[in-house]
Amino acid sequence: MFKKFFIFLFSLSLIFTHLHAAGGNGGDGGESKLKKLTSYDSAVKKINKAKKLEKKGKDKKATKFYNEALKLLYKANKEKPFDPDTLNYLGFANRKVDNFKDAEIYYTMGLEIDPKHVGINEYLGELYVATNRHNLAVERLEVLKSCNCEEYDELKAVIAGKKSKY
Repeated sequence: MFKKFFIFLFSLSLIFTHLHAAGGNGGDGGESKLKKLTSYDSAVKKINKAKKLEKKGKDKKATKFYNEALKLLYKANKEKPFDPDTLNYLGFANRKVDNFKDAEIYYTMGLEIDPKHVGINEYLGELYVATNRHNLAVERLEVLKSCNCEEYDELKAVIAGKKSKY
């Protein structure tokens, strides 16, 4: 009898240990180690993949990833509206698929929320260069002047024509 009880307790402890390790309710209120990616996180992964493909000259494949990222970013924007980082990437991905009008709208919305957002200022400046509005690109560069960041150097290179990809 004692042996059966011991086996029962041992089996039960294994089940609870497995449930806790798999993210079941272990009673500690902690999250599972296997965290599900948000729409935003998934979009950022697709954008990073697209950037790598662009560097390899695989522009068609990159465009596919930018379009997939856009779908995820629209979803992320519904889940958490008016987040400057999401608006930044909505502008970026739209710009990369040559949808300059929408890109500018998202960048502008982001700057209304966070006027000093370094990513938005850089990318909006690059959009201005791509659409032959260099004076506006220089204004974005001025905003970044005191940030001591790579975004300043990147935009400065695009304005100077040393970096051709927008």
